[in-house]
Amino acid sequence: MLRLDRRCCAPAAGTAQVALSLPFETRQRSRFRAVLDNGTEVAVMLQRGQILRHGEYLCGPGSPVVRVAAAPEPVSEVRSSDPLLLMRASYHLGNRHVPLELASGALRYLHDHVLDDMVRGLGLTVTTDRRPFEPEAGAYAGGGHAHAHEHRHHHHAH
Repeated sequence: MLRLDRRCCAPAAGTAQVALSLPFETRQRSRFRAVLDNGTEVAVMLQRGQILRHGEYLCGPGSPVVRVAAAPEPVSEVRSSDPLLLMRASYHLGNRHVPLELASGALRYLHDHVLDDMVRGLGLTVTTDRRPFEPEAGAYAGGGHAHAHEHRHHHHAH
C-alpha cells in the first residue's frame, strides 16, 4: 500500500497524474485509507488540522504525485437575486456551523433535508444536485475551524 504523507507541488507539465477523488467528509480527516482513481490503495497520513482542497497534490516515499479531487456528492443549492435573503440564509446556516460553498447569487451545503426546510422557511428555494463540494476555508489558518481559539468573550456549546 502506498503512503501519502505530505503536500507537494504540482508535477512537471506532461507528467502523468494520478487522482484521488474524495468527498468533503474524508478531505477533513488527516489519516485515512483510500483508493486512487486507478484502483491503487493508499494510506493518507498528514499533519492534523488541515483540510485537503480540490487541486492540491500529495506525495510520499515511492509514490507518484497524486492530485486531490473533490468527488461529486449530494449538495443543496440556494439561489436568489436578493442578496439580503442569501445573507439571512448564510447567517442561519453559519450559526449551525454548516460548511458553505459560496458562489455568485448562490449558497451550497451538503444535502440535509432539515436544513433545506429551514432555508425554505426563510423564503428561499432549495434544489439538490450531485456535484463536487468545496466550501469556504473559514477565517482560521489551515482552512478549518479547529476550535483552538479562546472563548473568553462569547459562550456557545460545541
